[in-house]
Amino acid sequence: MFENELMSQIRERFCHVDTCPYQGPRIFFENAGGGLTLKSVVEVNTELAGIPDNQGRDNPASHELVRIINEARDNMRCFLGVDDGPVFTGESGTELIFRMVRAAALGSPAGGNMIGSTLEHPATVSASKRWAEIAGKEYRSAVHDNDRATITAEDYAAIVDADTRVATIIHTSPVTGMTVDIPAVVKVIRAASPECIIILDGIQHAAHGGLAVDDYDIDGYAISAYKVFSRHNYGFAWLSPRIATLPHDHLDGTPDDFWELGTRDTSAFACTSKVVEYFDWLGSHFTDSSDRRSRILAAGKAIGEHEHGLIDLMIDGQDTQRGLRDMPEVYVIGGHDNPSREGMLSIIVEGKPCAEVVAELNAKGIRTHVRKADYFSGNILEPLGRPTCIRVSMCHYNTDREVLTFLHELEAIIAAHNAATSSAA
Repeated sequence: MFENELMSQIRERFCHVDTCPYQGPRIFFENAGGGLTLKSVVEVNTELAGIPDNQGRDNPASHELVRIINEARDNMRCFLGVDDGPVFTGESGTELIFRMVRAAALGSPAGGNMIGSTLEHPATVSASKRWAEIAGKEYRSAVHDNDRATITAEDYAAIVDADTRVATIIHTSPVTGMTVDIPAVVKVIRAASPECIIILDGIQHAAHGGLAVDDYDIDGYAISAYKVFSRHNYGFAWLSPRIATLPHDHLDGTPDDFWELGTRDTSAFACTSKVVEYFDWLGSHFTDSSDRRSRILAAGKAIGEHEHGLIDLMIDGQDTQRGLRDMPEVYVIGGHDNPSREGMLSIIVEGKPCAEVVAELNAKGIRTHVRKADYFSGNILEPLGRPTCIRVSMCHYNTDREVLTFLHELEAIIAAHNAATSSAA
């Protein structure tokens, strides 16, 4: 895991890293609901919010706004690892996915089917079901494995065929925290349907590891900015050249691969540049390379290693502090030893409502979240026969001390519950 000096520098770059302005001191283990925000993002957003000028005018302010946007597009491509195809912003990652799925459903050859999986977020499932019906295509869903809490290439192989026109894949589940082997799934889809349009939901994954979108052999990738250290109300996406020119909403007279509607929010682009600059800075501690892309990849690798260390500590504990593995009252979705896990554990304390556990942790200054068997998480919880779970989601700015504090407080909550249950009996 990160050395103490570097960890201090990392945490110094984020807002509210250990204190909530409304609660006071707290540990933030709700990163899957939205990561902490970089101070540099807040600063540049504030600066640009006051600029009255628009892009496309012949004045110094307008020229600078255009420069900021163009620079940000280059930074997006570098972060994603793409050379060709447009990158653009929208209202949110979900909105961008809906637009991509709609264009793919309506612009792909008539008939056939569209596929996804039961691991996916409603962003892709809802969009695919809606536009499959409108486009007259069958919708099929691969069933994820309950024990491993992820989806595999074999699962997709069971539903893909030569008539598959569109496929969606989630990179990492925001409920189970499990990543998907994207190259393996894509290979299976391409083998059966070489021209299939493949769209990835990268919203949960983007903050946790390096991206190499050009290597995935896909057609669309979407990110929500607030999940990756920026602000709410925008996302950004990449499109392959072939999906970019499918019929889609755009103003008459604009290029066929232009997807943005209306005047751009320059601050959204500038904020994204600050995120990329942060990854660049972090990666410089792990490589001597002068190449920005190499430093970004080094940052992703280091983030993954640090977060795996946090997960191992939460599962196994340390010294006299028991980990989740040694708490028999705790059920861990996906099991204790799962190499697909990325920065998150979803757990259940047997016999005690998850909402009560979350409330008691919050009273101790530890922020977690209840996931319910609703339209966001029912796809994961209903097959397990569980109405709720507790999501404990970490990021690279979290520390081993915070994990140990969580384990200590959770153990105390369990002990109090056991004592109360024994007394009542």
